[in-house]
Amino acid sequence: MSRVLIVGAGPAGMRAAETLARAGLAPVVVDEGARSGGQIYRRPPDGFTRPPKALYGAEAGKAAALHRMFDAKLREGRITCHPHSSVLGFSGDIAQVTGPGGMIGIGFDRLILATGAMDRLAPVPGWQQAGVYSLGAAQIALKAQGVALGRRIVLAGSGPLLSLVAHQLCKAGAGVAAVLDTAPLSTQAAGGLRMAMARPLVTARGLAMRAGLGRLYRAGVRLERIEAGDDGPRAMRWRDARGRPHVTPCDTVALGWHLQAETALADLAGIAFDWSETWAQWLPRVDAEGRAGGGVYLAGDGMGILGADGAEIAGRLAANACLADLGHAIPLRSRDRDMRRLARMRRFAKGVAQAFPWPAGMVRDLPDDTVLCRCEGVTAGELCATLRLAGAEANRVKSLGRVGMGRCQGRYCQRAGAELIAARAGIAPAQAGRLRAQPPVRPVPVSALCQTVGKD
Repeated sequence: MSRVLIVGAGPAGMRAAETLARAGLAPVVVDEGARSGGQIYRRPPDGFTRPPKALYGAEAGKAAALHRMFDAKLREGRITCHPHSSVLGFSGDIAQVTGPGGMIGIGFDRLILATGAMDRLAPVPGWQQAGVYSLGAAQIALKAQGVALGRRIVLAGSGPLLSLVAHQLCKAGAGVAAVLDTAPLSTQAAGGLRMAMARPLVTARGLAMRAGLGRLYRAGVRLERIEAGDDGPRAMRWRDARGRPHVTPCDTVALGWHLQAETALADLAGIAFDWSETWAQWLPRVDAEGRAGGGVYLAGDGMGILGADGAEIAGRLAANACLADLGHAIPLRSRDRDMRRLARMRRFAKGVAQAFPWPAGMVRDLPDDTVLCRCEGVTAGELCATLRLAGAEANRVKSLGRVGMGRCQGRYCQRAGAELIAARAGIAPAQAGRLRAQPPVRPVPVSALCQTVGKD
């Protein structure tokens, strides 16, 4: 029997595993969470008192159904899952995995990467201070522990996640001081029309969520500085759409400009990448069903930002593509229906990208003393000074200036660094190149590397 390894147990990974199990295969799933669900359908610990409706809102039914399906397959022994585990890299057809028991090698014939997405961050002066988080971190704390990260929270950035997290925090009774969106209303209206044409109900739900924020929400703002003391953030300085200055007192800031695909393992698996003008990021090169070549398949937000519904569809398509390549018969009518639905998701996603663009101008105008790389403490001015020796190429700038060399491996600073390189060199951001992924893709103690358990 063919060995299929799935990395990630979010909506895409769960649907891929279900599809393979139905076909008689026994996929192995590796996930960093305690239980399946991913970020969007993250499950709280046992005994948690907030019900699914409070955690997932209108998506509670979908989340609960996915959880029940995956748990049933585990009980039946049709899926093997390694929770609390991370794939650090690959050695041929062996995935190097670290988990509670140490390091193991998991062999595979086919690989499905459903690694999801993460926050796309832009530097703001003062963002290196303790008490400044990503939107995703604020959401994780709320879903997994029922914790609001502050008593007076400023949420800033752009994209659907901004309004969603604000709505969830307000509904939970947290103290939200302001919701600051850098996307102008005119841009949002143009992209929103495309969104509404593709998925009217989802768009209407988002607008209703936004309306519920009332005067907390401000569009077209420009973030100037996070003021902080020894005890963390104290205020956010910003200008409104008319250029008027504002100071909002706060004790916590959460930032995020929509999402970016988590692609480190795709890079280590040898997949080619293309620059996406739509998303202003590098994305893996795959066909319409998720094939990347060499027995590797991608599904969900790890190949393009499509959301939870799109991730489920992409998971089924990738699994069916894998089955077809292994010689299994697949339901063509169901596949074609999923292809049409995924095309609609992609149209919606393009509307999202148009409505909530990456704040290129804000990043290019950063003061030189702004910390660009939080891991290494490298400022925007220090990066620009490196260009005289490194030239306008991201990997050389990394090697000489240490931007992207910290524990996040450039996940948070790569896009902003490319923007600054492009601005100083007079080139497009894509011409600055893409930071190459390096194993291990997650921080791991040396002791784990020395205590290899064996090979599955």
